[in-house]
Amino acid sequence: MVSLNLAMDCIFTAVQTLHFPDYGFRIEEQEQKKVIFDPVRKKFIPLTPEEWVRQHCIAHLITYYQIPAGVIAVEREIQAFGLRKRFDIVVFAQNTKPIILIECKAPEVALTRNTLIQVATYNNKLDSQFVWITNGLAHAWFEKTDGNLSLIAPPSNISIHQ
Repeated sequence: MVSLNLAMDCIFTAVQTLHFPDYGFRIEEQEQKKVIFDPVRKKFIPLTPEEWVRQHCIAHLITYYQIPAGVIAVEREIQAFGLRKRFDIVVFAQNTKPIILIECKAPEVALTRNTLIQVATYNNKLDSQFVWITNGLAHAWFEKTDGNLSLIAPPSNISIHQ
């Protein structure tokens, strides 16, 4: 269940169960706000609904796919069609080519055509083989073949050795 404390802005205070395995997260309270430790950025990040989903994705990449944290980038700026954009998560192969682009939404945000357009815009710049969009409750994986993104089942394994 999600619990929001409405003051000057919404503060995410409780966590919602998502469609991921249980992962052990380091959650603390700092300055009366919940924060979660990000193993990629190596620091505590304010715990928002979207960050809760993002941290589950990172934990899934590291635990299930056995991807080292060192090849994962989180919330970095890119230029797409002359606009400054910020992706959520990108996994890089050892040859530094992006292989997975992940767009995270808060659980209450539906995955729509606009979500796919957003991530496809980012992928025009990044040229990642796989695209994963999720709100933690619904997941959609796509693979780029012949310049097009096609819906696929979640890959059973992903190699960064390309």
